[in-house]
Amino acid sequence: MAGGGKGGWAFIGWYATLFRGDRMEEALNEIGPVALRYGATAWAVYRSRGDRYSFSQYAYFEDGVDFERYWYGPEFNRWRQVHQGWFQVPVVPDFHDQVGSGALNPEPADV
Repeated sequence: MAGGGKGGWAFIGWYATLFRGDRMEEALNEIGPVALRYGATAWAVYRSRGDRYSFSQYAYFEDGVDFERYWYGPEFNRWRQVHQGWFQVPVVPDFHDQVGSGALNPEPADV
């Protein structure tokens, strides 16, 4: 696996097959939170506004081995069997290193 045992943001790019975009969104939101059972501390699924068939799935793992347990675990294996034909193959997970971020403080500052 691309993580080489090192943790970080696991990325899976998905491309839904014709007329399955909405169902694929629902399916990814079923399997996404399962990552938390395997040691992920966060997960997210993004859907492109420009191409409604394109999805990005992320999960943060401290240890890349935990991602492999998730990816090859019984829940994800079953999910892939049930949803076979809903997405283009091959699907090749990768790890991304966060090299920058930012946020605004949502609470007003004390004056």
